[in-house]
Amino acid sequence: MRRIFLLTSSCFLLCLELSAQVITYENAKKKAQKTFDDAQMAIREYRMTDAVDLLKDCVRQEPGFTDAYGQMVITYAEMKQYKDAITNYETLKRLDSPSTRPAMLAYSKALAGEGRFSEALATVTQYVQTNKTKNARAEALLKAYTFAARAASKPVPFKPHNMGDSINTKDPEYFPSLTIDGKTLVFTRRVNSKNEDFYVSEKDDSLGWMPAYGFGSPVNTANNEGAQNISQDGNMLVFTGCDFPGGRGSCDLYYTVRTEEGLWVEPMNMGSPINTRDWESQPSLSADRQTLYFARETADAGSEIFMSKLQPNGKWGFPERLDSNINTPGREATPFIHPDNQTLYFASNGHEGFGDMDIYFSRRQPDGSWGPAVNLGYPINTVDEDASLVVAADGKTAYFASDRSDSRGQLDIYSFELYPEARAQRTLFVRGYVYDAKTKRRLVGNVELTDLETGKTAAVVRTDRIGNYTIPLPTGKDYAFNVNRKGYLFYSDNFSLKNKTEDSMFVRDIPLVPLDTSAVMVLYNIFFDTRQFNLKPGSEIELNRLVGLMQENQTLIVEISGHTDNVGNDQDNMILSERRAQAVVKYLVSKGIPAERLQAKGYGETMPVADNNTLGGRAANRRTEFKILKL
Repeated sequence: MRRIFLLTSSCFLLCLELSAQVITYENAKKKAQKTFDDAQMAIREYRMTDAVDLLKDCVRQEPGFTDAYGQMVITYAEMKQYKDAITNYETLKRLDSPSTRPAMLAYSKALAGEGRFSEALATVTQYVQTNKTKNARAEALLKAYTFAARAASKPVPFKPHNMGDSINTKDPEYFPSLTIDGKTLVFTRRVNSKNEDFYVSEKDDSLGWMPAYGFGSPVNTANNEGAQNISQDGNMLVFTGCDFPGGRGSCDLYYTVRTEEGLWVEPMNMGSPINTRDWESQPSLSADRQTLYFARETADAGSEIFMSKLQPNGKWGFPERLDSNINTPGREATPFIHPDNQTLYFASNGHEGFGDMDIYFSRRQPDGSWGPAVNLGYPINTVDEDASLVVAADGKTAYFASDRSDSRGQLDIYSFELYPEARAQRTLFVRGYVYDAKTKRRLVGNVELTDLETGKTAAVVRTDRIGNYTIPLPTGKDYAFNVNRKGYLFYSDNFSLKNKTEDSMFVRDIPLVPLDTSAVMVLYNIFFDTRQFNLKPGSEIELNRLVGLMQENQTLIVEISGHTDNVGNDQDNMILSERRAQAVVKYLVSKGIPAERLQAKGYGETMPVADNNTLGGRAANRRTEFKILKL
């Protein structure tokens, strides 16, 4: 019975609609005209909710007021209340189909906002085909919805998860950033719709994300602290400060570092050439803290993405504009460089997309340039503004801000799992500290990671004041790992991650041996095939470091020694170890090191450092060593 009543009521309202006299502004009652004028004023003052209430009052006064319905379509679409926009458009169409034309583009936006891209495309196509003059906005929507209809036919997996009450509140939360270990989340919160401050949540292995707390003084101030990025090691924060005392422009980039006691120092302006009289914001530090990506907006070029490299003198180099695969004549923003240092996520409205800011990714090419921008697809991207995506070191867990139906109030922070094609390379990391092998005193030194296949530097970091370091290890490659400091033998190690799945973290506390008579170091990155003495190509990285060490210390006389495990004939092992040592000496001589400063000696299996009864022990015994004979 109730269903019959509802159907009857709907028919009655529809009949009223159809029978209502078509009213325009010109023939509406003066009171309705006044209400409509008030609604227009509210729209100009961005009081959209007030405008909608006034427009509803218009149609109560004049049920067939087509101008009011058309303006409601446009206003609701602007407010992203797409269902209401569609409902009012359909009402308007029933009242007077010709009156729909001024609202057609807003209606197409509403259809697209509801994921009805084919209908949106048909609507804007009809508008363009019947328009007497070219309309740039309509042409842009036609292009966007053509792409959107095609992309939405193959939606990508997307299941966003609200991060919950520990992170999100009634206030808007946005601009998330994450440390490489996935244990610290920093984000921006606009408190009471006024002041932007930074908040921190830490992850407990068993309890999950703990309640967020304010970053506190001296970072959070009475001013607005905007987009920020926590360094992957958690010891540096780069952020946006607008209209700060002493700033160079409207918005500048600032940084602060953590002290040995865990406190943050007074933020400092990053200065020239990073900051200019223009707008600089949305920073992203590479995992090794050697490259800074950020957005710069100028009156001439709009918003573009730049990068600056840290120079040997500790200052930032002149920013370079990223190439045309990233920057377009449109607007680019919110860059995020993944810890793999190969995948850049960013937002743009200049690449092929859904009509507003979309999120894209690009892969670094072998020559260092950036590959084509790839749209993350629907429903990650929509017709609304989508931006500010960060991806965890695992390469697949993404974080972003959204005002979805399950938000705690306004913008909340969500996480989701990226589909495989859009993932960055899984990145592990090694952390520890550097110290003097004799005195145990902590040392400042340089830590460098080199791709053994290409010989290119994958990452380089300088330890903090007490020798601590964290360096990324993207999986899928084999790396030489070296630590050096003047006055010491360098330390070498390697990580073979090409065909292995390891834990997320390695710990290496690095003892550096002072340059002294009888000082010895193992050369872990000199490689030979089994039972062979020809140097493998990946050895050049380590050998060239030896060349540099010998050139820096012109009086050094050293012994290069070869060692084997106990597999095979004793005499054969002695000969093999001798020839391997000679191969290293021959390389050094070829690079200009005088032969009289070098001695080659083979020890065979006579000096084991580990148990030959295990695979790991035998691998440790097969080694090449560098020993100082005379300073």
